[in-house]
Amino acid sequence: MTNPKGPVLIDLEDESGAPSPSDAPPVPEITPELPKGQAMATVAALAARPPSRLARWFWRLLLALVGTLISLAAWNFATGLIAANPILGWAVSALIAAFVLVCGMIAVKEIAAFARLAKIDSLHRMADSALADDDLGQARKLTGQLAALYAGREDTRWGREKLRERQDEIFDASGLIAHAETSLLAPLDLAARREVEAAARQVATVTALVPLALADVVAAMTANLRMIRRIAEIYGGRSGTLGSLRLTRAVMSHLVATGAVAVGDDMLEPILGGGILGKLSRRFGEGMVNGALTARVGVAAIEVCRPLPFVASKRPSVRSIIRTALAGLVAKD
Repeated sequence: MTNPKGPVLIDLEDESGAPSPSDAPPVPEITPELPKGQAMATVAALAARPPSRLARWFWRLLLALVGTLISLAAWNFATGLIAANPILGWAVSALIAAFVLVCGMIAVKEIAAFARLAKIDSLHRMADSALADDDLGQARKLTGQLAALYAGREDTRWGREKLRERQDEIFDASGLIAHAETSLLAPLDLAARREVEAAARQVATVTALVPLALADVVAAMTANLRMIRRIAEIYGGRSGTLGSLRLTRAVMSHLVATGAVAVGDDMLEPILGGGILGKLSRRFGEGMVNGALTARVGVAAIEVCRPLPFVASKRPSVRSIIRTALAGLVAKD
């Protein structure tokens, strides 16, 4: 009989089927997910999404119906008040007439804003055509319209005088357009770049420091709308409310179509160093990414709002803008 208090030995007839520690799969390395700039991606998707035809007709009919009802109600109210109390009735009628006049002036302002944006776009197309055909006559016509566009602006007075002095000495289209670009647009390019840097810094700071839900989306949307509007004003295309929305949609649609609403370590490397983005806190990393995407939106807005393509001047570098705008938010050793 086997001693029950002794060791128990189990003989394995076949040890070949026993698992070996060397056969175990390696433990996967968990790397933190990189920030994706969700706020800016949401803003771009919302701004670039075109309304459906059914939605456009819905808003048009609703506006027409509401406008008709308000007009009839105001007319009946004014006429009834005039019949009951002529003095008070005519005073209220004068207020209604003043309000309608102000609405008409706002409509005229919006139409003028669309006309200015169309003028900027036509100058850009004219410049492309003159450069492609090397047409000196078209280039001279372009520079004349460009000088007329900035007539009356004190910040372009020196550039307009310099262009007027030398434009008759240049006999090739590319040279004349390049001279107009360096004379007139150089200070405007600098001002537009500063607007982009300020917007990128603001979006990055708000995203990194404000933990409220949707606060980063609201901050990114307002900062980008204001930036695009300011860039349009700098280049002479002062846009109204509807013009700003249309311009914003055009810029965001371009970014979404080209896949530019994406960023990674390569873009932020000039500021943070390679690979360090993944080691930062999630909120701080999102702020950096949203600021970088705002810089991309700003560069696209400059290309859209600028009346001339980049010929003699260098196109703004997104990396250099990010380095200038966001480097101060990162502590230096």
